Amino acid sequence: MIVGGEPELALLLHIFPEGVEELDGAYAVYADEPPLGFDVVEVDDVAEGWEDAWRSFHHGVRVGGLWVGPPWEAPPGDSAAVVIDPGRAFGTGAHPTTRLCLELLQEVEPSSLLDVGCGSGVLSVAAAKLGFAPVGALDVDEVALEVTAANAAANGVVVDVLTGPRPSELAVLNIAHDVVERMLPGLPVERAITSGYLERDTVQVDGWHALTRRTLDGWAADLLELRS
Repeated sequence: MIVGGEPELALLLHIFPEGVEELDGAYAVYADEPPLGFDVVEVDDVAEGWEDAWRSFHHGVRVGGLWVGPPWEAPPGDSAAVVIDPGRAFGTGAHPTTRLCLELLQEVEPSSLLDVGCGSGVLSVAAAKLGFAPVGALDVDEVALEVTAANAAANGVVVDVLTGPRPSELAVLNIAHDVVERMLPGLPVERAITSGYLERDTVQVDGWHALTRRTLDGWAADLLELRS
């Protein structure tokens, strides 16, 4: 059991897609091994059948004209469905940073796109559904690339799994604040949607300026532009 509050709950759902349950003011996470780096109060075995019961923690979310959800839920008929099976890679659409990125993607003109730190591929698939092309996905985790390719195929969209960045008009980086600042100068793009950090954080990279900022539940996302 892990002690925490609402922001922690959103983060835990992002990290432990198998399931998170609120119990007596703390959170229980479902995982094969005890989580590292958390204040673990108690570790218990769970009853048989938890492999299917964890599905009750995952529900679709509506973000503008998009619906992001698991394959066992039926999407509304008036939205573009992004079906993501929670599993081996981060990214189900539930975390505020993912939702903020999805909002900003719907506010810009579709163009070529590079998804840096693609995780489950939720942003790559959503971008392809919104008309962005070509869409390239990049991650240091080979499992994430495999999951992204599988999710793209399941959604009937084309996402190119890349081994390195390629020139694109827009990048999306839903990763840690320090990683955003470190990677942004080396990307062959002129605009970027960045997130994965708290509202108190701002992206400080020479030549890059914020055009739009969105916040949700203490998290933030920015639309940035490179200016000479």
